[in-house]
Amino acid sequence: MDRNQLVKYLNTYLRIDEIADYGPQGLQVEAAAQDVQRVALAVDAAPPAIEAAAGWGAQMLLVHHGVLWRSVERIAGPLGRRVRALLQNDIHLYAAHLPLDAHPEVGNNAVLAHMLGIKIEQWWCEPTNTPLAVLGAAPPDTSLESFVAQVETKLNTTARVLAHGPQRVSTVAILSGFGADHVAEARALGADTYLTGETSHANYWAAADHGLTVIYAGHYATETVGVQALGRHLAQKFGIEVEFFDFPTEM
Repeated sequence: MDRNQLVKYLNTYLRIDEIADYGPQGLQVEAAAQDVQRVALAVDAAPPAIEAAAGWGAQMLLVHHGVLWRSVERIAGPLGRRVRALLQNDIHLYAAHLPLDAHPEVGNNAVLAHMLGIKIEQWWCEPTNTPLAVLGAAPPDTSLESFVAQVETKLNTTARVLAHGPQRVSTVAILSGFGADHVAEARALGADTYLTGETSHANYWAAADHGLTVIYAGHYATETVGVQALGRHLAQKFGIEVEFFDFPTEM
């Protein structure tokens, strides 16, 4: 597939130019290849992901966490090594951070809700100009124990649970990645259970304060689902090959 057509489609589908982020999203590193037949998928644009993409013969690496953030960095040091590795292997780097969290079909939070049988009723949490997180109803008579087991099985993770809510899960808030500082907001929306990625000491007591069960399933684990869903979408729509490369951070 023509690279420019693929990038244009991704930009439109993910609303790259509409959703404000902490750094430029979309095509972050442009290589020379014009024809894209293989797209490697990963959560992070980390050295092992770049190496795996090169070994597989990918022309594009599509990630959730790219290499460009708040400040303009020098193309040197760790950033320089990553960019050189991409260019030396003729691999484009495409990143979708908040646009992938927020997407209603292939976004991390929408996919998590679908996987867990949560019927989305509301979107919430707007760090920039678009809500990222979801809130919805769990299937009837869902026990906390069975819900946690489902999370761990589907995400291949070990969750940390602060069980300060009821033992029956009714209303679930979901925010992938780092959502520890949104406990109060989730509770105010009516959630009795809150699924997010990583925690912090500063937010530990918030779950008890607000009587909310918080399930920390891992920043990495909760953000593996979006890139894979997007990859499946591209494969079905354009017939290109996709492959997810899994490099867990245990965070």
